[in-house]
Amino acid sequence: MPIILLLQLSNQTGLLSLGDLLLQAATVLHEGVVQVVGSSSAFAAIKSDGSGIIWGDAAKGGDSSRVEHRLQEGVVQVVGSSSAFAAIKSDGSVFSLVSTACGGDISCFEHQLQEGVVQVVSNYLAFAAVKSDGSVITWGDAAKGGDSSRVEHRLQEGVVQVVGSSSAFAAIKSDGSIIIWGDAAHGGDISRVEHRLQEGVVQVVGSSSAFAAIKSDGSVITWGAPANGGDISRVEHRLRE
Repeated sequence: MPIILLLQLSNQTGLLSLGDLLLQAATVLHEGVVQVVGSSSAFAAIKSDGSGIIWGDAAKGGDSSRVEHRLQEGVVQVVGSSSAFAAIKSDGSVFSLVSTACGGDISCFEHQLQEGVVQVVSNYLAFAAVKSDGSVITWGDAAKGGDSSRVEHRLQEGVVQVVGSSSAFAAIKSDGSIIIWGDAAHGGDISRVEHRLQEGVVQVVGSSSAFAAIKSDGSVITWGAPANGGDISRVEHRLRE
């Protein structure tokens, strides 16, 4: 796989060899790194000066040449899907790093992501951003959670947290209710337990294909693929409070 190191490297003598790039990359990453995240085949690092450094397979998020100028300062968080990265800047804006097929294309929503973003969450092929007004913006693979149009009216306000499975998202609202969207086979369908998720939810956690919600009374409710934690019938009597 090709490796592309997008760093602020000068090249006064012509083309740098891969060995030279790796050596200089090691120097740049030798200090000041405060966060490293990965996609399936690439990494992104944030340094204490707010700059971002990307390396790895160009097709899996390792090529940030299109937005390199935006990685020079002010980066506070980077989140990765399988083949793309999304970065939050200190001004509350979000921009994507490559791979339009796997969550890297935010062109349709970019105007909504210029300010006010407080959280970005990813699953395997999509992203969800929570804004300071409690609204949620999603992008990426439509079938895997990138399209939230079915529940968009419920995502306009009051969302306090979003979590993901591999192919779906769950949002907790300030009234303690849950909103789900994405692949039904991976936790995107709560019809079986929806009546129990209208209030009192304080936390949600996702596995690869299921979700578990903790309620204020100490009980737990699950949904999604039974083999991945969506079925708690065997231990339900121990999780009621």
